[in-house]
Amino acid sequence: MIIKGKILDPLKRTIFDAIVTVQDGIIKAIEQSDEDYSDYIIPGYIDAHVHVESSMLIPSEFAAVAVKHGTIGVVADPHEIANVCGEEGINFMIDNGEDVPLEFLFGLPSCVPATHLESSGAVIDGFDTDRLLAEGRVGFLAEMMNFPGVLAGDKEVMMKLESARRLGMVIDGHAPGVKGKELINYISCGISTDHEAVTLEEATEKINRGMKILIREGSAARNLDALHFLVSTNPDKVMLCCDDIHPETLIKGHINLIVKKLLSLGHDIFDVFSAATVNPVNHYGIDVGLLQVGHRADFQVVSDLSNLTVKEVYIKGKIVFGDNSVLFDMPLVKPVNSFNSSKVNSGRLRVIAEGNRMRVIRAYDGQLITVNEYIDVQKGWEVKPDTGRDILKLVVKERYNDKAAVSAFITGFGLKRGAFAGSVAHDSHNIIAVGCDDRSIAEAINMVVEMKGGLSVYDNGPVLKLELPVGGIMSDVPCGTIARKYEQMSDYVKEMGSGLRAPFMTLSFMSLLVIPEIKLGDRGLFELSSFSFVDQFEE
Repeated sequence: MIIKGKILDPLKRTIFDAIVTVQDGIIKAIEQSDEDYSDYIIPGYIDAHVHVESSMLIPSEFAAVAVKHGTIGVVADPHEIANVCGEEGINFMIDNGEDVPLEFLFGLPSCVPATHLESSGAVIDGFDTDRLLAEGRVGFLAEMMNFPGVLAGDKEVMMKLESARRLGMVIDGHAPGVKGKELINYISCGISTDHEAVTLEEATEKINRGMKILIREGSAARNLDALHFLVSTNPDKVMLCCDDIHPETLIKGHINLIVKKLLSLGHDIFDVFSAATVNPVNHYGIDVGLLQVGHRADFQVVSDLSNLTVKEVYIKGKIVFGDNSVLFDMPLVKPVNSFNSSKVNSGRLRVIAEGNRMRVIRAYDGQLITVNEYIDVQKGWEVKPDTGRDILKLVVKERYNDKAAVSAFITGFGLKRGAFAGSVAHDSHNIIAVGCDDRSIAEAINMVVEMKGGLSVYDNGPVLKLELPVGGIMSDVPCGTIARKYEQMSDYVKEMGSGLRAPFMTLSFMSLLVIPEIKLGDRGLFELSSFSFVDQFEE
């Protein structure tokens, strides 16, 4: 096979017209040409950190849309399905990913559950970690979110880290706001990356201490505007990732959009492509080619270097995308799931003030972090949502052992009526809902229960729902189908008053206890700074 075009070589930092010869999936020759070709041959993109499950697509369907954007590989943490279905879920992701040409490098989730402070569907302990890493189906130890456990020298956490170090595996980090001596201690355990930095100062300190920084542009968390300077100041220490990307975002673009934005900001083209290709390949040891003789023939052909319009994508020397079509078949799928929840009664969601001051979670658009706020209430009286002040009720219903729902209050969602809910709720994926009244909240939750996992919108009656039969967090239908339904549901929630860019995505992180500062788990309100459950009311 012969491919002709202008090669962009990020290793030799040059662009030249060439004829590329591919044989048996390997680049056999690259001959410089005197012709002036219009197309560009460039390495395929690598997403350096993604939870495929957040796209609500199984790996094969994720691959079918990612290749359209020039992606040839992803570094994937199957943390979400592992929290639902344990080893069975991890094996499902690996098996399904092996049935398509996209290169999936799956890691072993290090925090299942994310903490022992919530109910999840599975546990992967230190002994499981040691065994699963040694079996060789995973390529690294995925993000160590329990950074307080690392800093405290928790025996179970240390055992997992030691297993990865002994095998020479990369250990991914997750250290929001960690700095100084604590950061030094965290890194000393062999943890080499972080994708949670939100300020340039934080990211720079982490780089200076020896970490690689993953600049994240997902559907909810976006840090490119704050961190893009690193591409120029520390080009060998930066990678690009989407982390959590929802279907309506993925269908529009993937790593290619981050690359285009970096180029528009004036960054050197070779620094940008190194961050998008070379750096993750080298750091994780991903088995893909970088447009060199003897490498695997993994690359894309684009029309130009401004729009980066993808014309063709090749993986292992075979064309997987061309003529605007995906050129591989989808495998048959047997879903896995773990769902054991009965419906809720709206009367059980009432909250009676136990003090004269109530804690309220403040959520922010485009961020995973929250803060504590307080409002005055009247002790002994029922506390109800107040849409005039944007104080809504947040409810989490445990789905594995059918425990009673817990309630708190939140601001930042902006709803004026109704409720919406979902079983996509990081990291344990219990049912989470937010709404303006108990009846609407209960009905939205019960729609999810009936589906045994999915998303729902209730507005004086059932409005919209999206079934997620794989673990209650993914579907095996094409991205376009999911994206249209998801976007329709998000738009309806916005019609109900929410000003959030991605309301379902933001809701899904309101029970993620390991992100500052205050979240609602299935056992109550949890404050990260004190690493403890806290009372909802004060005198």
